[in-house]
Amino acid sequence: MRDVPAGLQAHLDSGATTLAWCWRITRGDGVRLGFTDHDRDLVFDGTTFEAASGLTATDYQSEVGLAVGNQEVSGALRSDRLSPDDLAAGLYDSAGVEVFRVNWTDPSQRLLLRRGMVGEVKRGRTAFTAEVRGLAHSLQQEQGRVYQYGCDAVLGDARCGITLASPALTGTGTVASVEDERSFTASGLAAFVDGWLTGGLLTWTSGGNAGRRIEVSRHVGGAAPRITIWQAMAHPLTIGDAFSVSAGCDKTFTTCRAKFGNGINYRGFPHMPGNDFVVAYANSGDGTSTGAAIVS
Repeated sequence: MRDVPAGLQAHLDSGATTLAWCWRITRGDGVRLGFTDHDRDLVFDGTTFEAASGLTATDYQSEVGLAVGNQEVSGALRSDRLSPDDLAAGLYDSAGVEVFRVNWTDPSQRLLLRRGMVGEVKRGRTAFTAEVRGLAHSLQQEQGRVYQYGCDAVLGDARCGITLASPALTGTGTVASVEDERSFTASGLAAFVDGWLTGGLLTWTSGGNAGRRIEVSRHVGGAAPRITIWQAMAHPLTIGDAFSVSAGCDKTFTTCRAKFGNGINYRGFPHMPGNDFVVAYANSGDGTSTGAAIVS
């Protein structure tokens, strides 16, 4: 049950309303942006809600209980503050969203209807669609550690303990030739053996994608190393684009111990019993079966 401000309630009771939708987005980097479906800018609560941004929304769907409410917001990429590059770079992933119903003739008469976060964002050539998820979405996320074989640390973080600044684990290079939107040969990486950088993090340091990060899908070593990234960048790759790239980790205990010599900090459970333990059978010690099955 929401308490509607007296001024807004009186406006609603009048029978002739002048209402607009306003959305305020707070990105992970702290940038706050406002948008409205009204035909002129609205200003309140320290935010300018930009009009003519091509932003429209579907009806909000909610259910009783802890089901996640959702709404879709779509629009053309016409706002100077809403750029395709920022969407492609993931700056809006999990951004906070506040949805207001506002009397555009008097923005002081407004009601904060819901809070949520940006979910899946689908981007086309000239438009985008973003899912706005309710706060209950957070209840569906895993919290704490998971009992699993694989390591749940991020390579190079405090729990991992590896120093990626080591020349053996991080290299720099430039694009020597472009094969397609996801693959290129590189100079400066000849010292790394085949597959060493697979799964590593590549950061562009120059060119149109400077500052963007992407995971390496495949690394082929040799005199002319070849790098394949998981998805195309926002801007085309060009010869001479510089980057840094770190070694990859597949989160297994074998890799942690053999590749990084860091088995003592492994954050998984490599020795926990699996389904094969349930159907295992005893043997006599010389490799021959005793014929007795272990069941549970």
